[in-house]
Amino acid sequence: MYRININGQDHDVDVDGETPLLWVLRDILGLTGTKYGCGIKVCAACTVLVNGEPEKSCGFSVAEAVGTSVTTIEGLSPDRSHVLQQAWIAEQVPQCGFCQSGMLLAASALMTEYPNPSDSRINDKMDNICVCGTYQRIRAAIHRAAEG
Repeated sequence: MYRININGQDHDVDVDGETPLLWVLRDILGLTGTKYGCGIKVCAACTVLVNGEPEKSCGFSVAEAVGTSVTTIEGLSPDRSHVLQQAWIAEQVPQCGFCQSGMLLAASALMTEYPNPSDSRINDKMDNICVCGTYQRIRAAIHRAAEG
């Protein structure tokens, strides 16, 4: 049994300690906003925040999550009112939308560290893959969010 804190709430989960956090989020806790992409920590569709830092949940075990604070897309804002979510909508970032929860959480961590990031900083810090190629819109949305 492992006790993990997800979006400010403690959850007791009875799984093997090596179980990827992604599967606990989706299959046990029903938080399906975190997506499965590649399963090998490359695409970052499964990104969550662990103690405020981006972490690819497909390669992060539930045992590693004990004693941390995990934020999923559901915890960023329950009603899409977060400044980044509003900027994503205004800039029409998503096409298929599959990578968006991971992108938004990575952008949130970026803006916590760099409230007004340059294009260069965005390019360096955002390692998530968007197969639709909306990187220009992503940068525009991050700049929009930084403005207000």
